[in-house]
Amino acid sequence: MKEKECCHCCESRKTKERSPEEYRALMNRIKRIQGQLRGIEGMLEKNVYCTDILVQVAAANAALNSFSRELLANHIKSCVAQNIREGKDDVIDELINTLQKLMK
Repeated sequence: MKEKECCHCCESRKTKERSPEEYRALMNRIKRIQGQLRGIEGMLEKNVYCTDILVQVAAANAALNSFSRELLANHIKSCVAQNIREGKDDVIDELINTLQKLMK
């Protein structure tokens, strides 16, 4: 796997080339989540009862949390580990800031 830098694209414009397997797994998850959100939209359009929609929202939230956990694990195993091996300890502060944002 060829890495450019790391994967915090919004803050520092770093990028990461993912393996085809990692890319496929993450894309499959995100497409399922998009399908869940479209389903919730359809439920609203059909005036489905509130609690039924809330159950689907909870499922979508759980799916997003699962996506985040997988992405975070991949990030730590690849980006963070590589940066530490290269003596770039500032990645630890970056990871702490990311974890604080995830835990809000």
